[in-house]
Amino acid sequence: MTDTDFQSELKASGQLPKHIAIIMDGNGRWAQRRELRRSDGHRSARETVRDIVRVCGELQIDILTLFTFGTDNWRRPWSEILALMQLLRDSSREELDELQENNVRLIATGDKDRLVKQSRMALAQTIRETANNTGLTLNLALSYDGKSDILQAVTRVVEEVQQGCLDPKDIDADLFAQKLYTSDLPDPDLLIRTSGEVRLSNFMLWQCAYTEFWFTDVLWPDFRREHLYEAIRNFQNRERRYGKTGTQLQQDTVGKNGAA
Repeated sequence: MTDTDFQSELKASGQLPKHIAIIMDGNGRWAQRRELRRSDGHRSARETVRDIVRVCGELQIDILTLFTFGTDNWRRPWSEILALMQLLRDSSREELDELQENNVRLIATGDKDRLVKQSRMALAQTIRETANNTGLTLNLALSYDGKSDILQAVTRVVEEVQQGCLDPKDIDADLFAQKLYTSDLPDPDLLIRTSGEVRLSNFMLWQCAYTEFWFTDVLWPDFRREHLYEAIRNFQNRERRYGKTGTQLQQDTVGKNGAA
């Protein structure tokens, strides 16, 4: 089958995930197995990112979130952090034409003020340049972690209550979600994690309450579009019940079809 055939099959097989999130893991191990520096692993993953962004655009996925740099990653050796910041700076500048050509809108989620200045400025410029693009939204989770996201949302809610702008009786899950970094995004439908690790690693803890998980032993620099197709195919074969029974879902579907 050609790549076009694979994509056509996925589009015909069932509902595609609107929001895909990926924990891009395994760059360091990929480099170590080749007796390279960890930074070489991060740079080698750049082509993987480029191709996965392309294929998500081709499949008309609405949002792709990439866990690019976690808050906990600030604990790594400064040499590796600096290499990652330089990669972010270079990628923000050098991938602009590619993003524009494919109508991709770039955004970023997290405590961006902590980023190295040159990287932060390059990222901000690319976000501005692509702001009016109407295709795939590429969301980079940068200096981000799920616990801090929830804590800053709690702080915002408390401040609004103290200021008299918010009645505690009005606080519910929907309102709280609007205080998260991801307030403008729907929750991920599908979360992919590479490299064989089977955990969230403090990523989107609130947002992934009903996300479907797919894990692979493939290291991120070796991740290809056929692996993404496999993950989506697996997603399409799952029944997303959101606490309901399968019978209730069937009844809901019949009701919707009848109303239509």
